[in-house]
Amino acid sequence: MGQVRTEGGRDGGRLDRLVGELSLEQKVRLLTGATTWRTAGEAAIGLRELVTSDGPAGIRGEAWDERRPSVLLPSASALGAMWNDELVERLGGLLATEATRKGVDVVLAPTLNLHRSPLGGRHFECFSEDPELTGRTGAALIRGIQARGVAATAKHYVANDSETDRLTVDVRMSERTLREVYLAPFEAAVDAGVWLVMAGYNAVDGTTMTASPLLADPLKGEWGFDGVVVSDWAAVRTTEATARAALDLTMPGPEGMWGSALVRAVKDGAVAEEEIDAKVRRLLRLAERVGALGPSRRRRLPPTAHGATRALLRHAVGASAVLLRNSGVLPLDPRALDTVAVIGTHAASPRLQGGGSAGVFCSEAVAPLTGIEDLLRGRARVVYEPGPAPGAPPSPLDTELCTDPRSGAPGVLLRVLDASGRELAAELRLSGRQLEPDLPPGAHTVEISALLHPRRSGLWTLGVGGFGRLTLTVDGRTLLDDEVPAGTDDPAVVHVNPPVHTVRTTLTAGQPVHVVARRSLVPGRGRATVVTAAPPDPDPATALKDAARAAREADAAIVFVGTTEHGESEGYDRTSLALGEHQDALVRAVTAVNPRTVVVVNSGGPVELPWREEAGAVLLSWFPGQEAGAGLADVLFGRTEPGGRLPTTWGTELADVPVTRTRPVDGRLAYTEGLHIGHRAWLRAGAQPAYWFGHGLGYTTWEYEEVRAPAHITAGEPFTVRVTVRNTGTRPGREVVQVYVARPESAVERPVRWFAGYAAVEAEAGDTAGADVLVGARALRHWSTADHTWRTEPGCYRLIVGRSAGDTRWEGSVTVGSG
Repeated sequence: MGQVRTEGGRDGGRLDRLVGELSLEQKVRLLTGATTWRTAGEAAIGLRELVTSDGPAGIRGEAWDERRPSVLLPSASALGAMWNDELVERLGGLLATEATRKGVDVVLAPTLNLHRSPLGGRHFECFSEDPELTGRTGAALIRGIQARGVAATAKHYVANDSETDRLTVDVRMSERTLREVYLAPFEAAVDAGVWLVMAGYNAVDGTTMTASPLLADPLKGEWGFDGVVVSDWAAVRTTEATARAALDLTMPGPEGMWGSALVRAVKDGAVAEEEIDAKVRRLLRLAERVGALGPSRRRRLPPTAHGATRALLRHAVGASAVLLRNSGVLPLDPRALDTVAVIGTHAASPRLQGGGSAGVFCSEAVAPLTGIEDLLRGRARVVYEPGPAPGAPPSPLDTELCTDPRSGAPGVLLRVLDASGRELAAELRLSGRQLEPDLPPGAHTVEISALLHPRRSGLWTLGVGGFGRLTLTVDGRTLLDDEVPAGTDDPAVVHVNPPVHTVRTTLTAGQPVHVVARRSLVPGRGRATVVTAAPPDPDPATALKDAARAAREADAAIVFVGTTEHGESEGYDRTSLALGEHQDALVRAVTAVNPRTVVVVNSGGPVELPWREEAGAVLLSWFPGQEAGAGLADVLFGRTEPGGRLPTTWGTELADVPVTRTRPVDGRLAYTEGLHIGHRAWLRAGAQPAYWFGHGLGYTTWEYEEVRAPAHITAGEPFTVRVTVRNTGTRPGREVVQVYVARPESAVERPVRWFAGYAAVEAEAGDTAGADVLVGARALRHWSTADHTWRTEPGCYRLIVGRSAGDTRWEGSVTVGSG
């Protein structure tokens, strides 16, 4: 059971007094957002508004504005791959510093949902497939954020593990599965002292989470959570049911299902005012914690030095990179190289983050090609070939291609027009992706225009995205005039990734054209307007030959492949794990002519690697954030060791994966696999994945010399497994020692083995190090559906120590006696 916290405590009397000073109308007003990102304030009691912002890749602030960029961290799946609490905590501190810089009180992170299926579209925003690793990583990020007076938010409570029909899906699972697998990371977050928990869109066992009894128990009751339960944005669809549940705050505002309707429900006796008081009390406690109540003030953190921030993010890239395979190719020695071929569009235009509401604008990104060129400057020649196009959608207009048609400055002209076409507002912007433009009274149309300067001749693809009437003209010629109806209420689609309609037209290099795109504003359909452009794709066969020639003539080749904006995004799940025929063909063409080929995989989650045995080395970079190029160059050329371990099992191909289903049937998504997800599912199936949970190579080798574990423990007690390892290689390195548990003779269903804990150690070449792995009491318990409580079976448990879920080095046992 988590640490129990009382509703009163030291602040109880003061908060009760403040609640008593408010009228019912004032109290209810506090429980619905004042704007999209702010809560309401109340000057009468000294309460200011609280500002929220998405995370965890970066802190956007209240507006999607490319002129106010954010620091961009590696994706959450990369943080999960670090297996490093101290580093994750430091990154949480960086998020807090960024939050204070942008005036943000509440960071809407971490996401504690699980990698149940590799097809999950939001895989990159979650830490791992395992409840223990997810809970531990999430707790570290929470500690790092909140130690600096900024609130963290554990989301999305609970079982919001896929995107298909995510607003309405009803997830069904056993009580034991819910407790042991999907609630476990949230319990760890409460134990870490998290200040907010976000209720998801989905339902569990027939009840939407914003009205679920799970908010009251176990969250607030059994676990003693004393913070605020906030809805996911626009997730509240009823008044009385959600108000009677343990939901405290509905976002966004000012419109919503509470407000005057909730006031009437209280006056009519449908909702007790005491329940409203309890919600307001929690909100005031949160405000006090972040310095928004009374004489307390928001903590102003000293800004982190620019160089220190970049150094931390650069270190994080290497610490999360997972070396999947290495046949002696890595690390590359710059002194032994005359020419290095860098190949693939992801080298010059990497995916640094996933798609959806967690995205931020970043202005200082280092591409891998740039990082490699910088490191090898004066040492070796770098030859770049993009290879065949990977099939990515056109990119938004930007300062590299466009100028403002009025001023000539790099960028685009954003105008807001009334119904007659009269200009109400105009400004220079730096991107053709405008998600939240300011709308003055009378706004009817958003227009984005630019002089597009083509650098290549041929058939260009232009597009405009949004809802309502969309038009696109080039030099006065109308190429697109469509009426786009509202096809979804999903906020990620409406406000972040609206559908883009494309046309093609022939452009000539060096001859600018005037592009004008307009969208009419439709009530309830958001403001997002996107204008895109893409040059003609190179001939695939020619691009493949050019890449192979560059690789053949080089001392080493580094090929970058990865996912595109068509996949790995909030709002929809993937249907395939394939990178596509062009990227697979590119890898095979290069490996066929150069045995010293390193393949860098730029994805947020698992993909198929059908050529992995043909490559000299395979390195997984995840979505590595703004210092991608510098950090990856460090790893590739041996300045740092790849420190990551897989937080999720990778299958050879989708057909082999034991758990894949993300699509509900008749509105229901049954978790029929029960306790057996991730490596547990592979072990139960007796199948061999491409790479196990916990797998990751370094630049040295290790020998497991001794393991000491207690022979007997008492039920409910933690214990320590001490493992002595020796660095048997020629370089210093880091080893992640993992402990798993099994109970073959259990009276209840169990996984074949399950993850129980880890400890990382470092040692110089030839030295030994001792890893103390703490196995918590929770690792041996199970949820009794008969008694609706936790039980620990007495008897013999197997202890397994290894380098991954599939690479075990020692087995022993511990006998658990009755407590």
